Amino acid sequence: MERIDGRKFDEIRKTTIQRNYLKYPEGSVLISQGDTKVIVSATVLDYVPRFLVDTGTGWITAEYNMLPRATQHRNRRERDRLRIRGRTHEIQRLIGRSIRAAFNYKRIGERTIKIDCDVIQADGGTRCVSITGAFIAVFDALRYMYEEKMIYNFPDYKITAAISLGIRNNNFLLDLNYEEDSSVDVDLNIVMNEDLEFIEVQGTAEGDPFKKTQLIELLDLGEKGIKKLIDIQKKILNL
Repeated sequence: MERIDGRKFDEIRKTTIQRNYLKYPEGSVLISQGDTKVIVSATVLDYVPRFLVDTGTGWITAEYNMLPRATQHRNRRERDRLRIRGRTHEIQRLIGRSIRAAFNYKRIGERTIKIDCDVIQADGGTRCVSITGAFIAVFDALRYMYEEKMIYNFPDYKITAAISLGIRNNNFLLDLNYEEDSSVDVDLNIVMNEDLEFIEVQGTAEGDPFKKTQLIELLDLGEKGIKKLIDIQKKILNL
């Protein structure tokens, strides 16, 4: 089966990651996956949330934003809505959880690494692309801390990536673009590390319910996509 953009059902979109994309952050990337493009920066801050003060441990957290013309029609900026949308909160928390699971952040001292994910062009999978890019940006921020002797041991880590999947007309699709994402019967996002351990699974039936056997097939397909993304990350990081 070929898809809208000519890919096979189990093929991810062309993915590129440009490190050190911005001048000032300790870590930054421009990640492109198909026509989805996200700028991710990682900033080292000399404080932690109140609940971690005097514990000696650090923290990693994330913010997510979509530029008004990242989509076909202009959206209002979040600041003009008087409050952040629930979807944005959900995505920010997902990114933060995923990257905290990727690194031993307790070893960075009482510092926070703030991840900023800004979607400059959206064509599906923005939360997953943000997570894949955020791993590289945070890795580089930690490398900066190590080289500047802010920390004396590089924290343990497991390379982490995320991918979207779906079922449409009984076809199992890997790495959805927007047109596919908006028309699938089942929608799934998974986050996994290099040991192929699950960090998060988000799935829902957009139409009819789906069976356990279908879920297992989706997870197997997602694992294939995660492996490909992690290979790209390893190549970028020269690991």
